[in-house]
Amino acid sequence: MDATKLIAAIIQARLTSTRLPRKVLKEFKGLSVIEIIVERLKKSKKLDEIIVAIPNNKENEDLKELLEAKDIKFFVGSENDVLERFHNCAVQYNLTTIVRITGDCPFVDPILVDTFLEKFNNSNVDYLSNTNPPTYPDGLDIEVFTKELIQTSHNNASKLFDREHVTTFAKKEKSIKKINVKSQINYSELRLTLDDKSDLSVIKNVFDSFDDIFFSYDEIINLYNQNAELFTANQHLKRNEGSSVSSGQKLYKKAKEIIPGGNMLLSKRPEMFLPDQWPSYFSKSKGCTVWDLDKKKYFDVCLMGVGTNLLGYANSAVDSAVSKTIKSGNLSTLNCPEEVYLAEKLIELNPWADMVKFARTGGEANSIAIRIARAATGKDNVAICGYHGWHDWYLSANLGKSKDLDGHLLPGLEPNGVPRNLEGTSFSFQYNDLEGLKKLIENNEIGIIKMEVMRNHPPKNNFLEEVRQLAHKNNIVLIFDECTSGFRETNSGLHQKFNVQPDIAIYGKTLGNGYAITSIVGKKDVMDHAQSSFISSTFWTERIGPTAAIASIKEMNQVKSWEVVCKKGKEIKKSWKKIFSDHDLNFEISGLDPLPSFSSQEEDFLKIKSFITHDMLQKGFLASNAIYLCTEHSDQILSSYLDAFEDTISKISNQYNKSGSIDQLIDFPLSHGGFKRLN
Repeated sequence: MDATKLIAAIIQARLTSTRLPRKVLKEFKGLSVIEIIVERLKKSKKLDEIIVAIPNNKENEDLKELLEAKDIKFFVGSENDVLERFHNCAVQYNLTTIVRITGDCPFVDPILVDTFLEKFNNSNVDYLSNTNPPTYPDGLDIEVFTKELIQTSHNNASKLFDREHVTTFAKKEKSIKKINVKSQINYSELRLTLDDKSDLSVIKNVFDSFDDIFFSYDEIINLYNQNAELFTANQHLKRNEGSSVSSGQKLYKKAKEIIPGGNMLLSKRPEMFLPDQWPSYFSKSKGCTVWDLDKKKYFDVCLMGVGTNLLGYANSAVDSAVSKTIKSGNLSTLNCPEEVYLAEKLIELNPWADMVKFARTGGEANSIAIRIARAATGKDNVAICGYHGWHDWYLSANLGKSKDLDGHLLPGLEPNGVPRNLEGTSFSFQYNDLEGLKKLIENNEIGIIKMEVMRNHPPKNNFLEEVRQLAHKNNIVLIFDECTSGFRETNSGLHQKFNVQPDIAIYGKTLGNGYAITSIVGKKDVMDHAQSSFISSTFWTERIGPTAAIASIKEMNQVKSWEVVCKKGKEIKKSWKKIFSDHDLNFEISGLDPLPSFSSQEEDFLKIKSFITHDMLQKGFLASNAIYLCTEHSDQILSSYLDAFEDTISKISNQYNKSGSIDQLIDFPLSHGGFKRLN
């Protein structure tokens, strides 16, 4: 062997796997998985070195100690920049050809490794793999590449995703010569990897079928053909897609198999942002920063918990109050005094009101308010403007052939499961359309007007005052849904900005800064009717929610949070306007100042929105076409966001100038524009 031509297998390993932590230390036949991989690779006739590349953090100290004890060569490098880890490992050991193996492949076959190396040397290519597309079992993945390829990738890969994985840049780079090795028979559905608890039994079954750890790929396939039942425990799992899919996306795919719709909130579905690429799950959040399951860091210049965290994630004052409550006990046979203290505070902030009830979600609070209002008026029918949750009373507006709710935030909501006899009890009207509301009242026995004070555009022609007068004249209970707007432009409700008093106001989202608490605040002559109905729930009596709300209100008042976020929102709108103008894009900017958004009637807008999310994600921002601003959005973070955003917009503008379309920028699935069934 020419001493100047060193061929090495670099095994990528860590202990912090999300799905199966410390998997490389699992033992079979008296050896850990990482030892098994190394020992099997030692049977290769073409490898000069076998090196384990591990992250440089304390979580991997046990792995490091094992490698030292077993005299296995290893290299310690960047945790998140895995490309750099591989590059620096190759440089340190002066490697010319690299075989990449991952630590979840205990059945790696040295015969296959040698066969692939031979093919690589004879093919005059830069990169060889058996995964593009895969025909070998999951867990028999092998990649071979030159030192020049790893050098080129290291020097040119700028996207975070390409640096978190070793070969994604090379796979996309057209100038790099590639070859894919196919199996004579496609066994890609056979799962031999170690990535899930279900994999453990399959791997044990295989090892138990042989006398030692040294058996070939062909012998495994023979075992499978003769005893397929040994391999069934993990066959419900999809193929491990490795570097092409984040841990969050992998978990989300599993979620869609066992959770209808994949999660609990439509507006948090990854498909609403970037199908197949959105991080999906978080491991930690603080301020306006979120870390995903792969510990990748993002600035949240997007939903901020869908508007819940006006004071930022994990606010120390609020969390401290909650921690004290937890230590004292959250629930007992007796009532918590905090609900009284919170009710007093909300009445103080809403001097027109006399009484308060509490729930834990916005949908609950809206339904409670409707129940109380119906009891107060003796009338069933509701006039709706805006989005008010998922309950029967609201979705009934879409019964029959009607799509009344399509103009109220989420189009495509199907009322399946809503009792058909509720048809004709809820009717929608458009904001600022006073005449439309009057017709509803004239033609239907309307007992309740249920509306958001404002969402995208301000009231015109004294719209709110006129609605207030209509309600009073027709013995109608007026309910303002302030779940979204509350505490953002004033120290209580947005209605106070317009000096219009409802009969009931509903507060949620910001009220507990991430903790579950909502309130129904109203006049005594209406609220007292709650006692003539049955409105009661065990978990409305827990004390974490009220404690968080009291602490949040105190903190909001101390920092004057509504002034802070309004100022930031005005600056964002101004900057957006300039960016769009500079790049000749005609987007409409709307929304409350602390909730700025932009949109367009152009057919391409969904593509534009999707590209913005995709490009900003690569730059470390969770971003779309709307922002829920919080007090933790510092000037520095917003300045960085705007710089990155302008760069993204310039790409869109340049592509339009070149071809009149941005189709060439879109090589990923588009975000969903409304409700869609997923599974």
